Amino acid sequence: MLIALGMLCAGLALLYGGGSWLVRGASSVALRAGMSPFMVGLTVVAFATSGPELVVSVTSVLEGADDVALGNVVGSNIANIGLVLALSVLVRPVRVEAKVLRSDMPWLFLVTLLVVWWLMNGRLQRLEGLALFAGLILFVFQNLRLSGQESSKVLAEFNKAVSESVPDSLNAWLLVLAGMAALGGGGTVFVEGAIRISELAGVSKGLVGLTIVAVGTSLPELATSIIASMKDEGDMAAGNVIGSNFFNLLGVLGLTSLIHPLHLGDVQIFDLLAMAGMTAILIPIMYSGFRISRGEGLALLLFYGGYLVFLAQRLPSG
Repeated sequence: MLIALGMLCAGLALLYGGGSWLVRGASSVALRAGMSPFMVGLTVVAFATSGPELVVSVTSVLEGADDVALGNVVGSNIANIGLVLALSVLVRPVRVEAKVLRSDMPWLFLVTLLVVWWLMNGRLQRLEGLALFAGLILFVFQNLRLSGQESSKVLAEFNKAVSESVPDSLNAWLLVLAGMAALGGGGTVFVEGAIRISELAGVSKGLVGLTIVAVGTSLPELATSIIASMKDEGDMAAGNVIGSNFFNLLGVLGLTSLIHPLHLGDVQIFDLLAMAGMTAILIPIMYSGFRISRGEGLALLLFYGGYLVFLAQRLPSG
């Protein structure tokens, strides 16, 4: 068990470091290629912080652990709202002023419902994965189209957040390469450690994916959103969560199910409904004056705590 825990911790450290390097490097490369700071913050940063989810899910599928792959995505999307956004709001209330984010929320809920509906049949087919991946491309182009309607205040916030400490071109590419290498190595070690813990503790792989793996791969989102919240960059904090959840559903699930159809397995219908429910709860919260208060953040955290209590009931007795 100690070896498995050591592998889990080592893999997590590599995933976190790799994710951070990839965010910095990819953001710099995108900025130097002419992408606006707003789009970099809304897509590149959000997608790069989901790098651990992508690597872990793909690695899990390749190792035949579909439950870990699916549990990772479902658990991460729940944790991003109930843990990452909740803690960010408790640090400082978040005001969402970006029109793109207000437009994205209903679509995130609809995509979540679509994924839940498909998975209720027991598996996610390759054709459905292709549709999800195509949806990711549409998501990026739609946000690019709407980005021209943003206020100067919102654009200035993203410009400040994204343009800080931008490395030069060579260092940016080195960070991208180092980040990808760390993610690749970390993902392999992390998944192997998670599978060993599952086997040694007699816990289902799906449950491990929904909890340990999901929270671990959400650490880059947690760090990015809390730092943004501390700097009073509410749109950046909320945008990171929304963008990451979109990428998890459209990109991570899309790609992994293209590699191999995903079976529901140990991930239960309740987990899918919890993901949809947490996303649905966020819509009225975000639209209530476009401000997420500390009280609402605490409510999200309590919902997440309640979900973890429910998961604990599925642990083997004795």
